[in-house]
This record gives sequence, C-alpha cells and structure tokens, in this order.
Amino acid sequence: MRRCRVSGLRPVAAPFVAAAPAGARVRTRLRVSARDAEVLEAAGTHLGSLAGRDLAARCAEGRLDAKGKAGSRAVRKRALTAESSSRWAGAITRTSEDQYRLAGQNLRAGQASLQARIRRIEARLAVPAGGKSGRTRGYATAAERHAKAIRLRSLKARLARADRRLAAGTVSVVRGGRALLRKRANLAAAGLDEDRWRAEWESARLFLTADGEKDKSLGNETIRWHPGEGWLEIRLPAPLAHLANRPHGRYRLSCPVEFSYRGDEVAAQTATGAVRYDISRGPASGRWYLDASWKTSPAPAATLDELRASPVMAVDVNAGHLAVAVVAADGNVLGTPATIPLDLAGLPAATRDGRLRAGISALIATAKEHGARAIVIEDLDFAEARSEGRERHGNRPSRGRRGRAFRRLVAGIPTGKLRDRLVQMAANAGLHVIVVDPAYTC
Repeated sequence: MRRCRVSGLRPVAAPFVAAAPAGARVRTRLRVSARDAEVLEAAGTHLGSLAGRDLAARCAEGRLDAKGKAGSRAVRKRALTAESSSRWAGAITRTSEDQYRLAGQNLRAGQASLQARIRRIEARLAVPAGGKSGRTRGYATAAERHAKAIRLRSLKARLARADRRLAAGTVSVVRGGRALLRKRANLAAAGLDEDRWRAEWESARLFLTADGEKDKSLGNETIRWHPGEGWLEIRLPAPLAHLANRPHGRYRLSCPVEFSYRGDEVAAQTATGAVRYDISRGPASGRWYLDASWKTSPAPAATLDELRASPVMAVDVNAGHLAVAVVAADGNVLGTPATIPLDLAGLPAATRDGRLRAGISALIATAKEHGARAIVIEDLDFAEARSEGRERHGNRPSRGRRGRAFRRLVAGIPTGKLRDRLVQMAANAGLHVIVVDPAYTC
C-alpha cells in the first residue's frame, strides 16, 4: 500500500479583537511671535544641554538593578534641579532612563538579527555549492559560497561586539537621531546644506517636555494650558527666570492656543487628571507645535460573536494599495470591492505618515458608509524576513535583482504602523479591529 506523505502545516491562529489604545495624543500649532520663539528656543536649548549631559551620565553607568536605577536617578535629579527645576529635572531623568532602555532593546534586536543571519549562512555553507540537503540548498556557485564565508566572519565579528556591549550594559544613543547625524558626513547626498542640517540638528535636540501631575492645577505645573482662556504658560528654568513675563518665573505666550481636534477631550483631561505636554519645532518650516498626551481607560472590547452579527470590512494589505471589501453577517460581499492607494516608497517620513493616515481615514469612512462595526485586518509579520535580510531564502528570492526588489517590497509595507494607527483611529471613530491569521487572505 502506498503511503501518503503529508508536509507539516502551521496551525492557523484564532482571530481576536485588538485592544483599544491606553493613551491619547493630540497636536496643535503654536502661532508664536518672534519674542515667544526666542524664549522657547532659549529654554529648549538650555534644557536640551542638560538632557544630553544626563543621558551621557546614565549611559556611562551601564546596567543597573531597580534599586540602582532609583538611586542613580535621585542623584542625577538633584544635580539638575539647581540648573532647571525639580519638575524639569524629573522629566529629563525619566526621558534618559527611557532612552537607555530603548537603546538596550534595539541592541538586543540587532543581536538577534545577527544570530539569525549567521545561522542561515552556516546552514547553507554546510551544503556543497549547487547541492541540496533536505530543504536546505547550498549556494549556487563556488564564488558566491566563498563570498558568503567572508561575510560570515564579518557578521560574527559584529555579533561579538554586540555581545560584549550587552554584557557590559554599554549602549549608544544619539540625541537628535543617528540617521540625521550620519547625513552630516555627506550633505550633498542628503539634499541638505550645512545651515539647513544645523537647523534640523538643533531642532531635534531641543527639550521642552513636561510630565503631567494629577493633583496639580490644570494637570501640569511646568507647562499649563487653560482651555477656557486659551493661554499657554511654561515654567522657565532658573537661569532663564529673567525672561519671565508672569510671576514665579513663568512665561505666557502672546498667541491664543486652542486644540481644533479633540479639544474637548484635552479640556476635560486638564480638569480631571494629568496631561503631558511636548513643545517642538519643525526644522523645515520653523513652526512650533504643542502635543498633549494622557493615559486613558478604554472601554471593554466587544466580543467576536457580537461583531459577527453586523457587517465587517475586510482589508487585505498589499504593496502600494489596500484591497477592501465589506462582508455581511451571512458572508456575502456588500457592494463592490474597492482599492485604496497606499504608495509610500521613496517618500519622506512626514509624507508617508500623511498618506497612511489618509488611507486609514478612507477605510473608516467606507466602513461607516456600509454600517460595519469592525474592520478585519490580517496579522502580517515580516519579522523573520527583516531579521535575516538578504540571507533569507527558500521560496523567497534572496539575491540578485529579484532579491533586492523583494526586500524593498517587504520594507515598503507598513504592517506595524498601519495596524497601530488603524487601532487608534478606529477606536476614536467607535469601530473595532479584528485581527486574523494571514491564511484567511491567501
């Protein structure tokens, strides 16, 4: 009797309702005067220099346990208070701790990526050139095999450096961003001149962040916005107290400030809880912005059975577009399936973000038009393909023109950002998001 060979199939994950975001963030523009801009820049530059000094001190201390972190932050906060204030110092030390933690996460992610690439190359080098062992293919030619052997030594050297840094707790953080710092070495390729790069660098290194306090007036003692009167005040650092135009070292902006989007929610939060404020400057336009953020208590998510009783909108994420269809409770498609363009390749970050938001807004509008209560999206995850990079092979091209095209294709699909933004914007619109296994969309 002939025996059938059954290949291993991965299990299909069960669908689930994505949890609503546990925070909110709203932005508005500050139409400041020349004097306001001078004061904000002076305060941001002074606090930015303190933040850079504190971050360097925190990185030099390396890995600390919980008790060591608390003690280190207390010492650094006392040192900063004399040059700013207790609340500014608290925000600076908290930010430094967050940056150190995130840098450690990035270093561990880089370590995992290097390990995945090394494993893949070693497995293929174990097979002769042009040969095959089980499901593993050797490299096509002896020349390619030799080049990969050289690359393997390079990757192992990088992994050894990452291992030593992790063991010592040594991380590298660039205030302003490593990508912007690297542009300084080749301004022509980045399309910048020295003055413009300097403006972007200085804007990125400003520090005007104030953590909220629940039991304080208007939810924040350092940066305060009054929703009824529309003014914004900041508490100046001690060395800049001579610039104040209000009592107790405060400076009130000359322009009225209001949140045109979700302003009622910001006003309600200032009356009942803590609000964090971030003031930033756009390097290209020179415009100033105010961001208000706070924690929320999302309502319990609806169950799958409740959402299945109503129409849902199914979304298939593709390179360059989203395929959309509204499905009734009986499984029939309502109306005509639509395509929403989402071409993000080669665009600046701000433009990509705007197009992503516009695409999600179109999804939400289509869902509401057909009475859908939920948006169904596939749980795409290219983590393995991204971690192995060009070492990835199998049924995916890994080298040559096709390999480069595939890697650009994978990098151009905003799976993580799309899902996160969709969950947040859908929650604001009163919709739910159901996440399903990609097998449903094959």
